[in-house]
Amino acid sequence: MTNRIRSKHIGMIAVGSGLMAASIYMLMISVTLAHIESVSGQVPFDMRPSGYGPTGAMALLDALGVDGRGYYLTRQIALDTIYPAMLALTMVAAICWLGQRMPNRKLVRFGIAFSVVGALFDYVENLGIIAMIWSWPEVSVPLVYAAQGDRSWL
Repeated sequence: MTNRIRSKHIGMIAVGSGLMAASIYMLMISVTLAHIESVSGQVPFDMRPSGYGPTGAMALLDALGVDGRGYYLTRQIALDTIYPAMLALTMVAAICWLGQRMPNRKLVRFGIAFSVVGALFDYVENLGIIAMIWSWPEVSVPLVYAAQGDRSWL
């Protein structure tokens, strides 16, 4: 009985946090990231899966202007601070929920660790973007690469 109640709660957490994460994602895509792209004419940092170099980062930050950089900090980064946690919570709850009957818990632990590490990398990128905006126009090349997790400049 207790396992069934716990399973129900874990499932509700997975669904609830998933809905919240999806809502935040849709808000970012359709409002904040769309605004950043329309103001700058550039693809925002968060929408560059293949990364960006110093030239691209400087071009985006320059094209945003003072107001656009402020918008990035106060709107996009604010939402992107909540999103990774909600996504990680969704993934952890779903993995725990689906993994309750798995005989080998190593895969469950790996999935949980993978979810948490993924969120941490997103937070590192956010901190890097904040640092780039704050240090504008003196953005260092190592900072640009560190913001996206690229250590090739070392």
